[in-house]
Formats: sequence, structure tokens, C-alpha cells
Amino acid sequence: MIYTVTLNPSIDYIVRLNHVVIGNVNRMDSDDKFAGGKGINVSRILQRLGIDNTATGFIGGFTGKFVEDGLLAESIRTKFVAVDQDTRINVKIKADAETEINGPGPQVTPHQLAQLEEFLSKLTSDDTVVFAGSAPANLGNQVYKRLIPTVRETGAQVVCDFEGQILLDALEYQPLLVKPNNHELEAIFDVKLNGLADVEKYAREILAKGAQNVIISMAGDGALLVTPEAAYFAKPIKGEVKNSVGAGDSMVAGFTGQFVRTKDAVEALKWGVACGTSTAFSDDLASIEFIEETYQKVEVEKL
Repeated sequence: MIYTVTLNPSIDYIVRLNHVVIGNVNRMDSDDKFAGGKGINVSRILQRLGIDNTATGFIGGFTGKFVEDGLLAESIRTKFVAVDQDTRINVKIKADAETEINGPGPQVTPHQLAQLEEFLSKLTSDDTVVFAGSAPANLGNQVYKRLIPTVRETGAQVVCDFEGQILLDALEYQPLLVKPNNHELEAIFDVKLNGLADVEKYAREILAKGAQNVIISMAGDGALLVTPEAAYFAKPIKGEVKNSVGAGDSMVAGFTGQFVRTKDAVEALKWGVACGTSTAFSDDLASIEFIEETYQKVEVEKL
């Protein structure tokens, strides 16, 4: 079973209008509300790929009920720990410039954290756990230093979709996959990347620190998968970018789901690119029909 851990889920409230005038009343053209959070996005794409999974993390209040009901409506299993305060709302303003206003999230008590730890401690070596996104403010991202080893002690694999120091800290636990983008890779090593050779060089440094597979996403310039055996470049696919929210999560879902099924890293890369690209070209997370259509356009070459 694949489990996704979203410590600070949200309702993603998408607002669309042509232009925002600060200090004035602005009237939206349309809006949508989705169950949000990086791990939840992974769960939603996995389900569209026909891969059973369970979403866990912390959830609370009427907003949390909206999130959980949305997942159940998509036939996604849930095993959330209830918290006392409301799950946050993140506002995504899609206008002439894309703007996000994200909530801080609820307070999580030591008892509630212990409940999640207990659940994760009962997994097995047949399981894979996707940790993605930031934690509520009162926990801080250092909480992953407790949760990741708890999972690894069961023999389960972990996928870690973080930025910066917390990603580097996670490498100690040999994650199945990490997926920094090219800008995050530059920030980690304090360098300027010039071409694929540089990207591969620093991705291999992440491998040397413990990762089993590294994908460097480069938006319109494609993606690079680096494994201990080889490096593979997925060429960019042309299209109109409509949605930057969830594209990286979709790539993580596509790779993880296919790798768990087949243990074929190259095929997993193809599905990761198909999922990520099709979500970038969609208003919400991509449909299975669009993912399958995009998969036919994915070209991968061994470097």
C-alpha cells in the first residue's frame, strides 16, 4: 500500500479574474474549491492512475470535513488524526499575476502527534510512504526527523518531497525518491547550474548522500532522472501552462505509483513526466484521459 502523509492539508480556494486592483473591490470571474496539500495531491493522482492508496496526516473542523469528504468522493481511503482547530484555507489568485495566500494551519498537540506516529509504526516492508509539504507551524519541519525514521524502522520505503535542509536531512534514511527542481538544487549547493551536465553532477551528490533515485524537474526544460546506474533525460512537452499548483506532486505520484508496480525507474519517469505535464496544462489535477494522452508524447533518452 502507498500512504501519503500531509501534515498541513488545506482547502485550496482558486479565484480567477483578469486583474487585481489593490485597495479596491475585485469581482472574480470564477472560483473552485479543492482538497489541497502536497500529499493529498499525490493521493488524488494515484487514484486516477488506478493505484490504491491511503491519505493520512492531521485534519480538523468544517474545513477538514470538506477535505476528507472530497477524498472519500474520489474513493481514496483516509486515516487522518483529528485536531482541535480548523484545517487551513489557502487562497490561489489566478489573475495577470498568480498570487497565493496560505494559512498557517492548526495547532497539533503532542498526543495527536503520537497518534500519527503509532499509526506509521505499524506499517510493513510492503508499504511506501510519501512525505510531502510543510508541517503546521507549531511542529515545524523538524518533525520529519521523528516520522521518517519511524517509517523506515518498519522496513517501508519513503518518498520525500521537501526543499532545502529538511531534504538534506532526509537523505540519511535512503529515500526511494527525492524531487528537487533545478532552482532548489542550486540553492542546496549554492551554485549556478549550466546545462544538463551540471544538473547531473549535483543530482549525483544527492545520490551519494543516500537517495535511491533523484528527479530534477526543470519546468519547460524537461526533467532529469539520476539513478546509481545511469541518467535519463525526459524532453519537455509543449503546451499552455495553466496550473503550477500540483504539477510537482503529480510527478511524484506518477513516478512512485509506477515504480511500486514495476520497479522500472525509466518507465516510472515517463509516467511521472506525463502526470506532471498534464497537470501543468490543466485547471486542476489532470484527468486520467489527459495523462494517458500525454504519456504517448513522453520521450526519454539515456545520457
